[in-house]
Amino acid sequence: MISPRLVALARCPDCRSSLTGSPGAVRCTSCGRTLAAADGCLDLRPGQAFAEQTKYLDEALHADARHESVSPPLLSAGVRNSMLRAFLATGPGDRVIDLGCGSGRVLIWNRDRGAYQVGLDVSPFFAEEARSSVDLALGDLRRLPFADGAFTRAYALDVVEHLSRDAVADMLAEAARVLGPGGQLFLYSHVRKNAPIARGLRAINWLARRLERLGLLDLAQERLRKSDHVNPLADIPDLERTVAAAGFRLARIRYYTPLITGFIENIVIRIGERALARRATARARRDGAPQPAAGAAVDVREVRSEAKRRIAGRGPSYAVLVVLTWMMKLDIVLFGRIRSGPFFALLEKRP
Repeated sequence: MISPRLVALARCPDCRSSLTGSPGAVRCTSCGRTLAAADGCLDLRPGQAFAEQTKYLDEALHADARHESVSPPLLSAGVRNSMLRAFLATGPGDRVIDLGCGSGRVLIWNRDRGAYQVGLDVSPFFAEEARSSVDLALGDLRRLPFADGAFTRAYALDVVEHLSRDAVADMLAEAARVLGPGGQLFLYSHVRKNAPIARGLRAINWLARRLERLGLLDLAQERLRKSDHVNPLADIPDLERTVAAAGFRLARIRYYTPLITGFIENIVIRIGERALARRATARARRDGAPQPAAGAAVDVREVRSEAKRRIAGRGPSYAVLVVLTWMMKLDIVLFGRIRSGPFFALLEKRP
């Protein structure tokens, strides 16, 4: 969606002047650049792209079509959304920006808070629900196309680990700029240094790889997604120095060693997906449907679609996933005070 309010808050990504025009025809008041507005989002990417670009622009990363529609906040996504809501208390008077919003699903999950929301991402893979009901913009986190102090709250989930150190510094400085006095930024990411307890997660991942070799699960899509991880921050003191240099203070932090989460998502859920994929393939053969050339990728896409249909029905599948989500939250209850790599952090803009 592109509302007049979005146009009013936005700035030219090249000269940072204000914009004018209707949501369907927007241009810069200074340099005269016309900004494309189509498919429910306003294109505010700089005219000259940065040399460093994310792999999330690659369509192969979206082959499973998980971005096309929004399911309820379940599993690890549900855990992250719960922590976002606990740390960042937004309300009707807030203006909130999701930095690196992906499909826009978190914006949909938090509409009930009543805040005005904007989603920004460099990749145009938005969910249909987000395109039709939330203000969306294409843009680069290192040069945010918004006015100084345009927002009161911001968050970035699973973003920092995809950026280089210089890009993280630029992103945080830009976030501080577009936040007003006392503005808050919620981060979920991880640093490289882990706690000894994280050896349990390495054991889970080893088991997952063994099961994959036996053909019981498929981790190909997850490996493709994680291939974009740069992991620029060494440890928590490095995080503290980096956010301080950008004008923030670390107000609150909770750690997330996903042992229960890792077993559920990397093994239990993947085995279930593999079983559903085989069932879908067998059904297609039984019905005489032609077999696609890219079998594995198409299987994943079909499995995701079928799983989303089951979840939307709020039947047994949905109930099981709710229970698993609550089990995954135990990682925070049990290990949340053990300094580890993954973290939830609330940053406050310093005066």
